[in-house]
Amino acid sequence: MKIAVVGATGFVGSQVTREAVVRGHEVTAYTTKGTTVEGARAAALTLENTDQLTQAIEDHDFTVIAVANRANFQSVIDAHKALIAAAPKGRFLVVGGAGSLEIDGVRLYETPGFPEGYKSEAQTFAAVLDAYLANADELNWTMVSPSPELADGARTGSYTLGGDSPVGDYVSTQDLAVAILDEAEKAAHTGKRFTVASARA
Repeated sequence: MKIAVVGATGFVGSQVTREAVVRGHEVTAYTTKGTTVEGARAAALTLENTDQLTQAIEDHDFTVIAVANRANFQSVIDAHKALIAAAPKGRFLVVGGAGSLEIDGVRLYETPGFPEGYKSEAQTFAAVLDAYLANADELNWTMVSPSPELADGARTGSYTLGGDSPVGDYVSTQDLAVAILDEAEKAAHTGKRFTVASARA
């Protein structure tokens, strides 16, 4: 498959890029500066460049958007709304946050004790998710929300999948990447959000 990773040197994107390369896919690694990434073709792209992002999605079999831009969360919301309006036909997956996951219908960021330092990011990706859900039938989109704790760890290759509620407390970036590439190859969650937890910590 031809796979694009936007944010290919980031916390999650770097693991997704590595997993895609190891599996033998033809990978384009998009970063803001076109940074060289081993095993992939490097190219420059910003999330805010809707025309270029749309073209990248159209040019690949599957595109992973792993960009948080914590310096300007509103730009993330605006960029995804612009992408929705552009209506690309290709398949793409957005790496979201755990804060929009729900317990008994209440999003995690709305629960008592949710860390204030993560609330803005959680609200941002909840808004992004809501924007895609409102256009669920018009795009080949997927969003993945990790478990509440996401950290570099081990690639166990063993994970648990869920829908809108957490299925575990922890997922490694490596196992999240495995789940994302499995989604690329199987297309099991088109038009919806899913979550992932490592089967073993």
